[in-house]
Amino acid sequence: MTEEQQRHRVRSLSWRLLLCAILLGWVCQAIFLKEASEAYQRQGGDWDALARADQWRLAWVHGPRGLWQTLRLIQPAAGAASLAFMGGTILVGALRWRKVMHVQGIDLSRGRALSISFVAHFFNSFLLGSTGGDLVKALYAARLTHHRKTEAVVAVAVDRLIGLLSMLLFATVMLLPNWSLVAAHRRLGALSGLVVLMLLGGLAVATLSFWGGLSRRWPGARQWLRSLPKSDMIERSLEASRRFGREPRVLAETLALSMLINVLCVLQVWALARGLGIEIAATALFLIVPVIICISALPITPSGLGLRENIYVWMLAVPEIHVAATQALSLSLLAYAGSLAWSMVGGLVYLGFRERASLTRPDPEAESPSA
Repeated sequence: MTEEQQRHRVRSLSWRLLLCAILLGWVCQAIFLKEASEAYQRQGGDWDALARADQWRLAWVHGPRGLWQTLRLIQPAAGAASLAFMGGTILVGALRWRKVMHVQGIDLSRGRALSISFVAHFFNSFLLGSTGGDLVKALYAARLTHHRKTEAVVAVAVDRLIGLLSMLLFATVMLLPNWSLVAAHRRLGALSGLVVLMLLGGLAVATLSFWGGLSRRWPGARQWLRSLPKSDMIERSLEASRRFGREPRVLAETLALSMLINVLCVLQVWALARGLGIEIAATALFLIVPVIICISALPITPSGLGLRENIYVWMLAVPEIHVAATQALSLSLLAYAGSLAWSMVGGLVYLGFRERASLTRPDPEAESPSA
């Protein structure tokens, strides 16, 4: 290794370390503010009346202690099981993405898919919503496939679409055994109604993306698309999406993997609830957790932090479940802590991540968009 290469490697590692530190500090600040505000209000103080500087000072004075006390609430065996279930979602998600990439003729090794998935999970903890890491995954996919950048990015988008649709479908199906609970409470009904609307919207997007139909109903639609800037890229994206419509077996397999991920997500929270001594019916959890995940996916707050906690408190406070607000908040924070633990693994992978020149050889047919 030459001296210039060594300097480049040091610079690359330095800015990655700096970025990791900034992102970790950001999420810790959000968690510590939440812990400090809860502790301050329990003591009878008015948190909102404090100046921002005082809130931040108390966050770093009392926040770490409060977070540690929350983490100590969980039984070690239950915490380990929860971590294992969370790790399983990343592993199965990498397998699903690999299948989706293969439809586009891009062969991604299991190790490479898992590495990029860990890096994406790391960034997912800090970007808006709970799907922000897909932007990072799309970036790496595009860099690794110089001749099929469009197809690689489309594959990431389709992977997320299938995952979100499966979770929305899972939550909608679980409305049936929980119908009396949902019908009895307006807030549960409103959140469930939002999930159903998101499912209908997602199905419409998937239908148009995979099978099309606009150009048959409006003959001028394709001509109008071709008049737009970057029309070649738009045409190529449409063709890449249509490939999934011609692969029903792959769609079925990826949907099955997604359903497995959904079950693992619920089991993660179930293990934490058992470890905290919180009694929640399994049928209720199989509705509540998917609903919270779906709504947290909306790009409102970093990794859904704050939004997710409030929904946990709202949904678990109904008389039929009757979980105290402090317990619901602890459950939410512990679930996020498990995700953050795997983000630390993703951060380590990111620090040592090296890109390869290409994943597949250039395909001349892929260079020209289909008509």
